[in-house]
Amino acid sequence: LVFLCIFFSLGSFGDIIMTQTPGSQTVSPGDSVTISCRSSQIGTCSGSPCLAWYQQKPGEAPKLLIYYANRRQSGVPARFSGSGSGSDFTLTISNVQTEDAGDYYCQSGHWISGNVFPQCLVGVQKPPSVQLHRDCTAAAGLYCRC
Repeated sequence: LVFLCIFFSLGSFGDIIMTQTPGSQTVSPGDSVTISCRSSQIGTCSGSPCLAWYQQKPGEAPKLLIYYANRRQSGVPARFSGSGSGSDFTLTISNVQTEDAGDYYCQSGHWISGNVFPQCLVGVQKPPSVQLHRDCTAAAGLYCRC
């Protein structure tokens, strides 16, 4: 399980807590899987939540799947969808395929003076059987714990 945490001191934003659930889940190819992500604070990017989802496969760079909470990146299969608002967001993979194996990350950010500052990428390992690791919490500027 790989954790990539990028922490910034954002002054008045304080500590931003990212929590991902469920703790454990197994599905078979053809099933659907939902990964939830909660942020204690979330910024707005061009009028939409600054929340993105990434997929990372071993030895590869993270691939952007969803940005602004529900916008699918060009070339990403329609079986990937994002939803949510406020502080609660989800990534749904419908009709899971074996090639969907990899690590999945949610990322929140704040739009400050034309730049997006990410708080933390919270990782979820999903091998072909689609297992999600136990609940993980990360606090901006403090630590990642699992």
